[in-house]
Amino acid sequence: MIRSVAAGGSRSGARTSAILLVDNSRSFAAMVATAVGERLGLPVTVVASLAEAREALAEPGRYFLALTGLVLADAEPGAILDFFAGAGVPTVVVSGNYDHAIREEILSRPVVDCVLKNTPGNIDYLVWLAQRLERNRRIGALVVDDSPSARALAASLLRMYGFRVAEAGTAEEALAAIAADSSVRLLITDYELPGIDGLELIRRLRATRARDRLSIVGISGSGSPSLLAQFLKHGANDFLHKPYSREEFFCRVSQNVDNLDLIGTLQDLATRDFLTGLPNRRHFFDRGVQLFEDERSELAAGMIDIDHFKHINDSYGHDAGDVAIRAVADAVARHAREQDLPSRFGGEEFAVLAPGLSGDAARAYFERLRADVAAMVIPLDGGRSIRLTVSVGVCTSGRDLSTMLAEADRRLYLAKAGGRNRVEPGAGVRTAAA
Repeated sequence: MIRSVAAGGSRSGARTSAILLVDNSRSFAAMVATAVGERLGLPVTVVASLAEAREALAEPGRYFLALTGLVLADAEPGAILDFFAGAGVPTVVVSGNYDHAIREEILSRPVVDCVLKNTPGNIDYLVWLAQRLERNRRIGALVVDDSPSARALAASLLRMYGFRVAEAGTAEEALAAIAADSSVRLLITDYELPGIDGLELIRRLRATRARDRLSIVGISGSGSPSLLAQFLKHGANDFLHKPYSREEFFCRVSQNVDNLDLIGTLQDLATRDFLTGLPNRRHFFDRGVQLFEDERSELAAGMIDIDHFKHINDSYGHDAGDVAIRAVADAVARHAREQDLPSRFGGEEFAVLAPGLSGDAARAYFERLRADVAAMVIPLDGGRSIRLTVSVGVCTSGRDLSTMLAEADRRLYLAKAGGRNRVEPGAGVRTAAA
């Protein structure tokens, strides 16, 4: 019987983010499904037979990963492997027994990995594996090799691991592909390329793509002992000798993409506010100074403060205050255009830099934000809800960013003194009566 296990997160309804778990051990299946649901928020469909697996996979695009055992009541191991080899879904085999011959047979098929049930940390590894393959679907990978067969091998492995893969036969094609697609975060390049070689390709890429944006793995069949060092010195993150095993390829690729994720997480911790996810004050000033220099002729600065915030905390508790801050932050983020710089400035205060706005357009921009916040009904625990307003001070001119923000802050206090829930325009902005 097909059994769906609800995810612990918000993506339980996402059709393309489900995992199929095929195993005859209810206890093991429950442990894996619970761990995946709680840690990753991904839904898991649990079945105990190949017939049920076939039925589940009849729905196209539902599953991005299958985890399957080899002991099922209605099929032999060979038939199970044959089925999943043609199912079109990345597959991880979870085996209860270690046998070298069986393991070699498994890894001779197009499967992502083979995991033993009875090894320490096997559940943690499966959760990591599921997370890695789920994230890979949003990452572009580019394989650069002038050998069609070598290029096809690397590309097929990357597709099996869930990446969106493009191929190039020359360095010039690779440079054009990366310039056209910002989602490419992983590059696999051979050394011997016609015209520009792999080392020069990496050197040119590193001029515009730092290690935290693009992970590069060099490959070569050359026996030169210095080639590895040359690749690393030119900016590669890693190196593989041809011929490489599928397991080594997967481990190296996963390690390098994990490093990209880790760097991104650290950058987020340094630049984003933990509570709201908006850029923090430090990042606002780092980016804002350059934005001021680029857009000073038409740049609006807005300071936004939640009205009567202390009353919300005193009446509903500090948890409700956090809910209110997140709700306003979401409104600020929704309102911001791609070119804008919003931030949580501190406490219940937010700041926004909006390029290309001056005069009445700047006031109208912040007036729409104020009205959106005033219209929100914010749900709280226990069936309660609150409504709130914000006051906004705006400035559209100043000799530097600090001057603009100081003037916007002064206008914010004028808005508070004028009755709250209003926008107080600043220099260069006409009032409604003007």
